[in-house]
Amino acid sequence: MVSGGVALILLLVAIVLIVYFTGKLKVNAFVVLIMIAFLFGLSIGMPALNVVKNIKDGFGGTLSSIGIVIVAGTIIGIILEKTGAALSMTQAILKVVGKERSPLAMSIAGYVVSIPVFCDSGYVIMTPLNKALAKESGNSMAVMAIALATGLYATHTMVPPTPGPIAAAGITGADLGLVILYGLIAALPAMLAGYFWAITVGKKYNIESDVEESYSDLIKKYGKLPSAFMSFLPLVTPIVLILLKSVADLPSKPFGKDSWLTPALSFIGDPVTALIIGVLISLLLVKKGDMGTAVDQWMSAGIKDAAIILAITGAGGSFGKVLQASPIVDFIKTNMTGLNMGIFLPFIIAAALKTAQGSSTVAIITTATILAPLLGTLGLNPALTVIAIGAGSMVVSHANDSYFWVVSQFSNMPVNTAYKAYTSATAVEGVVAMITVAIMGIFIH
Repeated sequence: MVSGGVALILLLVAIVLIVYFTGKLKVNAFVVLIMIAFLFGLSIGMPALNVVKNIKDGFGGTLSSIGIVIVAGTIIGIILEKTGAALSMTQAILKVVGKERSPLAMSIAGYVVSIPVFCDSGYVIMTPLNKALAKESGNSMAVMAIALATGLYATHTMVPPTPGPIAAAGITGADLGLVILYGLIAALPAMLAGYFWAITVGKKYNIESDVEESYSDLIKKYGKLPSAFMSFLPLVTPIVLILLKSVADLPSKPFGKDSWLTPALSFIGDPVTALIIGVLISLLLVKKGDMGTAVDQWMSAGIKDAAIILAITGAGGSFGKVLQASPIVDFIKTNMTGLNMGIFLPFIIAAALKTAQGSSTVAIITTATILAPLLGTLGLNPALTVIAIGAGSMVVSHANDSYFWVVSQFSNMPVNTAYKAYTSATAVEGVVAMITVAIMGIFIH
């Protein structure tokens, strides 16, 4: 095989090719990652049969740990959307915050809703409510759009069971409970940064809401919604179970080494078990007349939505396995550990990939794939690394990102205004999230 230095140069070429093909030529990320895995393996002199073996092992190994979790999380998100539970959660937040602070309410609602629901879908789901509140409260749609969009973005990139952070946790071997905990912490100041950007910068741009329905009319149109408790339950239960498993598995065994509780919590708190329990609980939200549709069409829609993420995640695992078998790990261990970029390295790589090719999920998976073999060498905490990658994947959302167009078009925001108000907000949000991660890194090793 080639030397470690040459392999590192070839990796940089591979990253450029990933960005070019996924960003410029719009080639599907699955195809690009698999092809790059082949090309990289052969170019470093890896025996051809070993290249194929590593690609197959990486694909299967990655999906074996997180495939079911991604599908289950996506199904929960679809059911929350279809049953009106997402709207019910927003109503509950509005009651606490008050309609007079509608932008803050939408930021918080976005923070919650985007944990299981893709930010694109979450924005579309909540747009009618967002427009109605803008009209009723007299706020510009620029303010309301940025508040909602950044709230959704914060947890979308950093908190499982959104597929990107789940995939990164699986690829890096991070404890999923810790990823959830750290992600929830880092996403909070990020969400608040987006909110303050909305009410300071967004208010400079007066964009009228184009709806005639008031908030009250909208609620009447939706009819009887699930209760707030039942709406939150399918989301909160898996998160609590996964966190309990992380506590139970601590070396100190806080629930007792020989207690029946420790293995029980390890079982129900395993991400696969916890998310399946979440799916079953979400079915309690479905009206009797809609149950047939839910278990057939809604679940099928969730599986279809998850398929592309599964394919990209598996392909990222393939590329990662080839990287692990390359001379790069030893080269970095010998020559680059003294650079001391620390936890900022995942952020920088993810931010570069995100800005260049547009997809946060692709940026997260690709960065996790590149760094997974190097975590021990670089001395990085796996869970914090996942959150740093998520922070980087927010910087920045612009014209090559589908979410940019969802936010601008659904809020009637001119493109030049979207750049000034929304794209800048994602830069601020990502940087604030990274600063939070850096502060957390002082106390977490």
